[in-house]
Amino acid sequence: MAIRVNPLSLILCISLFIASSHSQQLTTTFYQKSCPRFEQIMQDTTTNKQIASPTTAGAALRLFFHDCLVEGCDASVLISSTPFNKAERDADINLSLPGDGFDVVVRAKTALELSCPGVVSCADILAVATRNLVTMMGGPFYNVKLGRRDGVVSRASRAELILPKPTMSMNRIIKIFTSRGFSVQEMVALTGAHTIGFSHCSEFSSDIYNYSRTAQSDPSYNPRYAAGLRNACADYKKNPSLSVFNDIMTPRDFDNSYYKNLPRGLGVLRSDRALTMDARTRPFVELYARDQKKFFEAFSRAIEKLSLYGVKTGRSGQIRRRCDSFN
Repeated sequence: MAIRVNPLSLILCISLFIASSHSQQLTTTFYQKSCPRFEQIMQDTTTNKQIASPTTAGAALRLFFHDCLVEGCDASVLISSTPFNKAERDADINLSLPGDGFDVVVRAKTALELSCPGVVSCADILAVATRNLVTMMGGPFYNVKLGRRDGVVSRASRAELILPKPTMSMNRIIKIFTSRGFSVQEMVALTGAHTIGFSHCSEFSSDIYNYSRTAQSDPSYNPRYAAGLRNACADYKKNPSLSVFNDIMTPRDFDNSYYKNLPRGLGVLRSDRALTMDARTRPFVELYARDQKKFFEAFSRAIEKLSLYGVKTGRSGQIRRRCDSFN
């Protein structure tokens, strides 16, 4: 009796097998012999950069998410556009990515190329820089397996198609994560990254100005908070770089304040506030607001999993000489 196989299911199974086999080739000691000073150089670079520019941690964390969700964790978001290709970093959704995130990677790459030229990938640098910076901000330490290769594809159209936007419905945001193998709980834990960093006023201006005929701002905001945001963002049309911290209470600490803020109407983005309004996500918001240890454990597991998503190894990638261009 012949067995019929769904071609799409077969392709998905093969893709998952390839991704799994690639991630199994990674190890925490990958550079032990080929670049013995790797960890020290990374620690020195991230520490110095964070001290000089305190917004670096939030910038790197956001850059890492925007990289991994599109082509996998392969540093494709670092590529500059050319006359022949509009790269990921120039997608509309990525234009607000802070420069400090890119800069810390460039600094680390420069130092590593002097110590062990042509050995360390930009993808590994971004992954480790993010972990180091999260830990510096008081967040959990988690393992980062190494051995990623840098990707050879970077298209703005892919980023626009895939990355979640704060104006999307919760259904659509959940679908983006579940289609990549992440549970709703893992998605809520990863969103806790908003405990550091900031959002540009242009990302939520429609929620605080002329929201409806009867309300100036979205009623899901705390009214005093909405008034404060309107005041802080008053000149955003003249100054597109105007931004506010995602966590109004402890903006420079990686903690669980983000979750405590949400039921009080203190979430900056619409997608933040929506987490408390959806029956699928609310229980996890309440859990992490009550128990920071549970949040740290969940975040560590989820970001370790994210860091292995779509990784390239061996001939499926390259070690870039410069992080902003293909070899």
